Amino acid sequence: MRRINQEATINSNSLGYHGWVVLALLAAMLSGSVAGAAEPATTDLPHRTLLVSLADRKLALIEEGRLAKVYDVAVGKPWTPSPTGKLHIVNKIVGPTYYHHGQVIRPGRSNPLGPRWIGLSRSGYGIHGTNDPPSIGKAASHGCFRMRTADVEELFARVQVGDAVDIHRAHDEAVSRFFPESSRKVPPSKAAVPSRTSAAMVITAIAGEL
Repeated sequence: MRRINQEATINSNSLGYHGWVVLALLAAMLSGSVAGAAEPATTDLPHRTLLVSLADRKLALIEEGRLAKVYDVAVGKPWTPSPTGKLHIVNKIVGPTYYHHGQVIRPGRSNPLGPRWIGLSRSGYGIHGTNDPPSIGKAASHGCFRMRTADVEELFARVQVGDAVDIHRAHDEAVSRFFPESSRKVPPSKAAVPSRTSAAMVITAIAGEL
């Protein structure tokens, strides 16, 4: 740097303001004093959204705007409907314990929640496994979204707390981007407001929250 300064004889009267700015930046780069010049750029984690179609009874995992996988789910019965709207994941529980109307079922084959619970920002609702696999694809739950054991374990490993969950009642334009038109033409649940029974459900974990 000293040699550069000695050999570069410059008439200060001919530079002007912009010339001095260029020289200052050049000197900073040569001395390594430009903040962050040697640091690699950081990137955010891939953005994930779970898109649920109640009409199709399917859940799509979308990563960075692209469809990653579609899962079959069971949705709420007409008298205990699933919620709709824009929610997000609030917790993830391994080995949940089921509490409902004084009934307590610990983790195991008889547990209606299966091996995994993905809690949503609407209190009492979540995505979970089931001990009744034939119910998948039907309107059969208290409002939660049931999945097959292998599917919920896979989804559980791929999502994080804070990920978006977008639930649609009808097969609308937003849904059709990721789901083909359902061949079964499943009618959506007519009820629009979640029941108090489902919202009162409390989920805890024996193994603890992640």
